Amino acid sequence: MAISWYPGHMAKAKRQLQDQLSRTDVVIEVCDARIPLSSRNPDLDQLIRHKRRILLLNKADLADPELTAEWCGAFRAQGLSVLALNSLRAASRVVPLIDEASREKVENAQNRGIRKTVRAMVVGVPNVGKSTLINLIKGKATIRTADRPGVTRSTQWFRVTPYLELMDSPGLLWPRLDDPAVAQRLAYIGSVKDEIHDTRRLCLSLLDELMAERPQLLLARYKLNDGSLRGEALLSAICAARGFLLRGGELDTDRGVATVLDEFRAGKIGRITLEAPKA
Repeated sequence: MAISWYPGHMAKAKRQLQDQLSRTDVVIEVCDARIPLSSRNPDLDQLIRHKRRILLLNKADLADPELTAEWCGAFRAQGLSVLALNSLRAASRVVPLIDEASREKVENAQNRGIRKTVRAMVVGVPNVGKSTLINLIKGKATIRTADRPGVTRSTQWFRVTPYLELMDSPGLLWPRLDDPAVAQRLAYIGSVKDEIHDTRRLCLSLLDELMAERPQLLLARYKLNDGSLRGEALLSAICAARGFLLRGGELDTDRGVATVLDEFRAGKIGRITLEAPKA
């Protein structure tokens, strides 16, 4: 399933990030704990490789806790400072990590008699919760957010304390999503606009993947008994179980598609991680 989405504002935002890096002390990279590998932009990895970095596995409340712990260990083994969190409840845990990452620069400035203002840049792919995280750290919702990609369109700095500034940035994908599995998983979590791909095919792929990996959660959510169902037959069974009917008794499969995607993204099917660290 070929998926690609790289609108003009992303190319502009990438240039803005490059321009702002010289003013940045710490980079906070936010990924989605359900797909910790696929939701990390390799272009960003190259851009920020020389900066002190904090990696946040956001939406951990929607992910498998055992796999999240494994991912945290795997990333720490790579030398990264890592925290798994739900940005709606644990944003306060991020500031101490920023303090630790910037400690050397702050102390060097103090030795010269300067009280340094730390600037931390928040980056990541679309719809992983960057703006929500900043709003929670600031303690007030001054950044517009929504559960869809592309809401933040340009970079902007916000003062959190007299000596800490955070920069929000648009979600950035990379120009060519060459790996179809990565592209598909990004679409599952809503990092790619639904309008630019076939949501029915996406839903069928997600259902088949969930039946292969976490069938008990899917069957329980939709009150199904047949674990052999796949594809269109599985979607039809879900629509029938939910009573999604059109006039004349035909199954409303469009409503079924929208429901499955929405409920997966909201964590209603269960705490699911689609990727595991390599052994």
